[in-house]
Amino acid sequence: MSAGSESRPVKFEAWRLGLLYIIIFFVFVGFVIRLFNLQILDGDLYRTRAVDNYTNEVSVPAPRGIIYDRNGYILARNLAAYNIVVTPANLPEDDSDIQRIYRELSELLGIAAGNFVSADTETDGLILEVPGGLMMEEVLEEAKLFAACVDGPSIAQMVALQDTLAPYSPVKVRCNVSEEIARVVEEKKMDWPGVSVEIEPIRDYPTGSLTAHLIGFLGPIPATQEEELRAKGFVPNRDKIGYAGVETSMQDILAGRNGLKVVQIDVAGQEIRNLEPPIAPVPGHNVYLTIDTRLQAAAEATMMEEVRFWNTYFGQVRISSGVIIAMNPKTGEILAMVSYPGYENNRLSRFIPAYYYEQLSQDPRRPLLNNAISAEYPPGSTFKLSTATGAFNEGVVDLNTVVLTPGQLLLCERFNPNDPCTDFNTRPFVDYIFEQRPEGFGSLSFLQCIAYSSNVCFYKLGGGFEDEIPQGLGIERLQQYARALGYDNTSGIELPGEQDGLIPDPQWKRINTGENWSTGDTYIASVGQGYVLATPLQVLMSGSTIANSGKLMQPTVIRQVTDGDGNVVEMWFNPQDFTVTEFPTQGSYQISPFTPNMKWDITVTPLIQGYSCDGPYCTLTDDLKIVEPETIAAVRAGTRRTVTDNSFGTLSRLFGDFPIAVAGKTGTAEYCDDVARAADRCNFGAWPTHSWTIAYAPFDDPEIAVVAFAYNGGEGASVAGPMVERVIRAYFEIKAADIAQGAPSP
Repeated sequence: MSAGSESRPVKFEAWRLGLLYIIIFFVFVGFVIRLFNLQILDGDLYRTRAVDNYTNEVSVPAPRGIIYDRNGYILARNLAAYNIVVTPANLPEDDSDIQRIYRELSELLGIAAGNFVSADTETDGLILEVPGGLMMEEVLEEAKLFAACVDGPSIAQMVALQDTLAPYSPVKVRCNVSEEIARVVEEKKMDWPGVSVEIEPIRDYPTGSLTAHLIGFLGPIPATQEEELRAKGFVPNRDKIGYAGVETSMQDILAGRNGLKVVQIDVAGQEIRNLEPPIAPVPGHNVYLTIDTRLQAAAEATMMEEVRFWNTYFGQVRISSGVIIAMNPKTGEILAMVSYPGYENNRLSRFIPAYYYEQLSQDPRRPLLNNAISAEYPPGSTFKLSTATGAFNEGVVDLNTVVLTPGQLLLCERFNPNDPCTDFNTRPFVDYIFEQRPEGFGSLSFLQCIAYSSNVCFYKLGGGFEDEIPQGLGIERLQQYARALGYDNTSGIELPGEQDGLIPDPQWKRINTGENWSTGDTYIASVGQGYVLATPLQVLMSGSTIANSGKLMQPTVIRQVTDGDGNVVEMWFNPQDFTVTEFPTQGSYQISPFTPNMKWDITVTPLIQGYSCDGPYCTLTDDLKIVEPETIAAVRAGTRRTVTDNSFGTLSRLFGDFPIAVAGKTGTAEYCDDVARAADRCNFGAWPTHSWTIAYAPFDDPEIAVVAFAYNGGEGASVAGPMVERVIRAYFEIKAADIAQGAPSP
């Protein structure tokens, strides 16, 4: 080895060590900053996440309140539904035991068991053997396509899917089993670990279709309301809300408040302990309706019998829908409300079958619609009570006035006051009796006009006629009086879907048809035809106002609300925003405990606008006036004469020999809607007609008012009249039976 090849010592460079120290320092600083950030700056965030990982909030459903009729008969209640559930984590460890449980459950429940085999070395997991040789992943994907309790997947598939999601949460393998099957499962709990019975409350309606339109039904929380109801403690896909009737309007009262448990869980979802004191659920309040189920049943039987008779008589479906409503005119309590056709709300209690809902929604008769408040029809001659009230109060007619009522009159129909009369604008207006009696009724008094329901008389009272009645009531004033009797606005009853009807005026016609108002329009409106529309409840309210000497009571179906201990709870209902509160708000009225609420007394409250005429032009003024008590007395006398006048009184045949004094008004309303047009029945001079009748009793001190309506029923006295008579008779028979037994009357 040469001297030149000897190793030389390497010179140590200090900057390298310094650089290493600097790198180590910055790494250490980075760790410190990161640690400071995690533990100090974001400490609350990660602590919250950690708590969330082991904390679970469990909502405890509250029992829904019960609905009763006025006599305590149950109309809606909660029954126990039994579901068979399997908790994957509680199943035996031995695969053969699991397969045995599945097989025995399958025999009991009538669903496929599915095959379960041990894990193999290749997949290191479980294989579900189903037709086609699907592997675990494929089977789980298939099971995800089905909902719980829906026929399709086997027991093994449903349990395996739940095992991958939350093994300590039970999965429903069969819902709504019989009590006998539930008892068998309970008896075999020792042999079937992991299998149990889950009790779920479901809504039951003992009266079914009899009260379906009043009670309604429940349904799942819709997506549009999910956020709002979740904030109130509801759980989507579990809790249900009202979809119709009182179940909807009293939803907040009936639902109660769900309870809450805050528990600690492990990674598998098993509950370990309570982290906070549990909050017990608050049961919903119970609701008592004003309905008398016995009278409701009598009204429904009457409706069905009348519809069946006339449809059989004509050999076709002549009457496709109808309504009967009975109300106490002095208190506003609805005693019966029947809307035909109906539906069976018990078929919608567990879930809403798509085929049944589709069947109901596609039915042209619209069985889901409560025709009593949600359907609008021309009221026909029942509307003459409004014309009579206005004409008498405005001095157009008095008790001594004699009105000439030929079978037909010729009207010079003007769209402007100065239009000349020609052959082109002269139009015949006939009375309903024209075909049988071309000469008409002859000379009639005011009371006879009401009793005989003469169209010609009311044409003249409403629109005037030449020199005989130079100034009729006019459409503007007619609208005022109709509104005072309850038309042209919703009543505010505690049922969803109420319509407001229509009393037209010149401005409405110009906006909606582009035409001026004519004198013929006033004639037609005066007898409840043309553009005039009303719900059956509005017709009943108008008759009840006359029966109650001018006092219009707030219609109601709620008698009282009680808590779980039976104590009456004070409640107010606000029809403006459709809410129920425990304290009064502007525009609300008390519904519990029951207190008769008067909307107004037309003989005391000034509701009628004044009317000023300058030649042929008349306008409403800002002055307000009442309806004189003498006017109401005169109209009441006219409704009584419909019964007592044996010559042409429209109700004399029905109530002439009735043991209790009855008064009322019949109506036959021509119409032409889409149904009639499709059947080619809208022929001028031979229009199809609806049947109406409104009556109340006793005459001197009325305690019941009944309206009946039959779609395409024909003459009011012949079709709707008998229905009203039977319901009034049933009411007094029930009352007599209650008195004999010492029970309160309806």
